[in-house]
This record gives sequence, C-alpha cells and structure tokens, in this order.
Amino acid sequence: MSTAALTVSELTDRIKEVLETGFSDVWVTGEIGSCTCARSGHVYLTLKDEGASLGGVIWRSTAERLRHEIGEGMEVLAHGRLNLYPPRGQYQLTIRTIEPRGAGALALAFEKLRAKLEREGLFDPDRKRPIPFLPGAIGVVTSPTGAAIRDIIKVVRRRFPRTTLVLAPARVQGNGAAAEVARAIERLNARGGLDVLIVGRGGGSLEDLFAFNEESVARAIAASVIPVISAVGHEVDTTIADYVADVRAATPSAAAELAVPDERELQGLLRQARERLSGAARSGLAVRLEKLTALSGAYGLLGFTDRLHRHSQWLDDASRRLRASMESVLSLVRERLTGLTGRAEGLSPLKVLARGYSVTTREDRVEAIREAGEVEPGDRLRTRLDRGILISRVEEVSDGN
Repeated sequence: MSTAALTVSELTDRIKEVLETGFSDVWVTGEIGSCTCARSGHVYLTLKDEGASLGGVIWRSTAERLRHEIGEGMEVLAHGRLNLYPPRGQYQLTIRTIEPRGAGALALAFEKLRAKLEREGLFDPDRKRPIPFLPGAIGVVTSPTGAAIRDIIKVVRRRFPRTTLVLAPARVQGNGAAAEVARAIERLNARGGLDVLIVGRGGGSLEDLFAFNEESVARAIAASVIPVISAVGHEVDTTIADYVADVRAATPSAAAELAVPDERELQGLLRQARERLSGAARSGLAVRLEKLTALSGAYGLLGFTDRLHRHSQWLDDASRRLRASMESVLSLVRERLTGLTGRAEGLSPLKVLARGYSVTTREDRVEAIREAGEVEPGDRLRTRLDRGILISRVEEVSDGN
C-alpha cells in the first residue's frame, strides 16, 4: 500500500506545527557567532557552542527594549520560541529576552556602555556638582533590608544626628533592579526638599552589582537635579554609576561620612575660632592702649589739650555775657510793657464807666447810640453802667435845642 506523497509546503507546514508547538518556550545559552542589525531595526544572529549553531532573530520592538548591548563573542542566555521560516526550510529562535552571561560578557557590556556614555559627556568633570557642606535632608536609594542602609543610618546618627534621612527603597540586585533604582532616584527628585542623594549597595560580584552598570540608572543619576553620591560595592569595584555621580564613595559608610560633617569636630573648630578671635581682640586692644598712653604724654597732644581748655573757658565767658545781655533786654521790655499796660487800662471803656459815664445801645443792636436821631419813640434801649444794666423805652426824641 503506497503512502500519498506530500508537497514540500505540506511537509514544511507539518514540521512547523510540531516544532512551534513543542518548543514555544525555551531557554538557550551560547556564544553569539554573528550579529547583524538590519535597516528595519530587526537583529539577526547565530548562537553556537562546540557542537552546533542556531539562528536567531530579535524583532525591532524587542530590540529597542534590550537592557544590554550585544555583540559577537558574547556569552548570552536567550529566551524565546522556535519557529520555522518556510522559504528556506530553516528553523530559528525568535528571541524575547537576551542577557549577557558570565564575567566576560558582563565586562564587555560594561565597557561598551562606559564608552558610549563617555562620548556623550556624562563623565565630564565639569558636570560634577559639589556636595552641600551641611545638608538638612539626605535621600537614600538602596535596599530597605540590606546592610547599606544600616551603615548609612549608623554613620549619620553618629556624625550629625539632626540630619533627616529619607529612604526610597529599591531592589539592588536581579532582574528589574535597575529599573527600580532609576525610578527611586526620580521619585526623590520629584519629592523635593533634599540636599543630596546617596545611591548604592554593599559589595558583591560583578553580576551582583550589574544593576548599577545599567544605562537606565546612569541616565537617572545624570538627570538628577540633586547632587548624587554613588556608594556601590567595595573600594576595588567601579560601576557606571560611580562615573556619572557627582562624588564617588568606596562604601555606603564612606558615602555617609562624605555627606555630613562631624558635629563634634565642628564644635571644636568653633571653640578654637572663638578663642583665636578673643585673643586677637585682646591683643589688638592692648597694642592700641599702649599707643594711646604713649601719645598722651607727647607735647603736641598736651598743647592740643590746652587749646581745648582755652576754647572751653572762652565759651563759658561768652555764655555768661550772653545771659547778662539777655537779662538787660528782658528788663527793658518788661518796663515798656508795664507802661503800655497802664495806658491801655486808662483807655479801657470799663475805666470810663467807673467815672460816671454810661454806654447806651438799642436792645436789638450792639452799636453805641451817639445821636438822638438814631432812635424813635417806642424803641427799647439798653444802658450799660459801671455797675449794672438799665432797660428803658423812648418816650420822646429831642435834638437838645
């Protein structure tokens, strides 16, 4: 019994279905043999080991999100699914994620990113900002459970306990750690009110520290408006974050010491400054007193003092003469004022009334009546005497002839 023959396309479709169904989620480790980025943005590569090679593709949408640069000779761990490309009858790995594997690969990725950021000027010394001498508040980006935060708290409390610490917790190791560190830096900048940031963790292997060699962390530190102290690993370790930061500290404890001064040392310096200032003031005063004492016995100063005394005596004499002249003038003025007062009293209407005269006005007016023709019979009159007032009525008017 013969079996019906399959076309190439039919066979390829069956193989494609079996292959893609059975290998839809695979992890593959190997060395990148070749690596090409097409104009479309897709990346085509081969993975190989001692016995075989495997084609791979990273579509543009995935390539744009890669956290590391990749290249030939790099040992990597790739994750994706197998698929078959029918026109060539070849299977390949469609890669979803790819990470450097091993110290050599990480070192290569480190060097590539370091060179890229250096070309952009992110390590330029002119970008570095000074750390405030006495910060009121410090932001810390690190793990909330690690030794780094405990060391920072211990040092700050010992050196300047009045400083405020604000922790932005973040994972500092493993997948997603770099993104958390970058977001924590951005949150502290958005929060405001901080004078300096400490970003770091304790020591570890190159793999452990690699979150601080990620481009996202470097960009976040470069964009920070708050000065940044990097505190990653031990003294022998240097990360991309160290290059970008304003100040690099060997350890988290060293970062805390750089961030705040020692309060006891400051108090000692202040005491010394006060003592020097007081001593200088006393010394200067003594020198000036000595000079003044020496000058006080000099003939020129004595003559000046005598002239001051003579002028003072002349002022006293002039003052006495001025007072005497003023008294004489005032006496003359008083005499004249007394005479004028007597004459004024003699002319006073009240004095005239006392001699038997009177003043008569109409009751409804204030002007004195000087002629009989100013009134008519029936007018009421008001007569002012030396003592008292008379009210009368006109019975008859005569011109006195």
